[in-house]
Amino acid sequence: MLANAKNWSNLPVSLASRNGLEFSSLSSTQLAAALAVIKASAGTGYSMEGYEKFQTIRAADDYLGTMQSGYGSGNYFIAFLGTPSATGNWMLQYGGHHYAANIMFNGGTMVSITPLHEGVEPHTGFTVNSVTYTNPLTNNVTGMQNMLGSLSSTELSTAKISGTFSDCLMIPGSTTNTMPTVKQGIQVSTLSATAQATVLAAMQPWINDVDSTQAATIRAVYKNELADTYVCYASNTSAVAGTPSSFLTAATDYVRIDGPSVWIELCCQNGIVIQNQIHYHTVMRDHSRDYLGL
Repeated sequence: MLANAKNWSNLPVSLASRNGLEFSSLSSTQLAAALAVIKASAGTGYSMEGYEKFQTIRAADDYLGTMQSGYGSGNYFIAFLGTPSATGNWMLQYGGHHYAANIMFNGGTMVSITPLHEGVEPHTGFTVNSVTYTNPLTNNVTGMQNMLGSLSSTELSTAKISGTFSDCLMIPGSTTNTMPTVKQGIQVSTLSATAQATVLAAMQPWINDVDSTQAATIRAVYKNELADTYVCYASNTSAVAGTPSSFLTAATDYVRIDGPSVWIELCCQNGIVIQNQIHYHTVMRDHSRDYLGL
């Protein structure tokens, strides 16, 4: 099961295979049932998080499909790895281009919510099928901007790492990549209480993309480990200390939160379909809980 569990990608379906059933192959009744499962897992407790975010990222693919073939909300999949039950160990997978959820259950309880990939193009709002959407990753980006904007010039100097990032380290190729054993950047325990709060807040848009009960459990773990968590970033050459909106605005701008458990990355890339603007890739992993039990 582990080999199948690692079969996820940030790429369009035409460039990377997925497990399970493709939405476009389902009847309307079957698709409604599949989406009901995803809705129950992703949750609806937060604005522009969970199921709403998933559906908006799918809509963004419909928008890209108006400009280039190979994109669309039908190019998403749902898969069950193992036998769903209230007693055994099994995984729910769903996703497609710019979305990959890998959720482990054991004994009827959600025990792992990672790896989780989320991205979007365009990085602004968009209109498709006469419906106007906001950027589904607005909360993710704003949270990271607020975190970096809370750091002083000296703290930013400590947090900055060398190198240029064209994508997140842990996607794609996540079957072989490993998270660095030495943490980089600035340790959260050295920051003010106000700045520490922005680090915890920056994690929430990823944590909130699952059912609220499990989100609360994961949030408590990461909060307890906050002092030993590190923040680092790269590029952001136009950023100004104390100005959150000046961060994460150009291609190769990158930020990472790395704790005893949590691992979150956000990277700005050049547009693929809309080449005159950036788009976002993000990933959430867990040092201890990825593919838990497999």
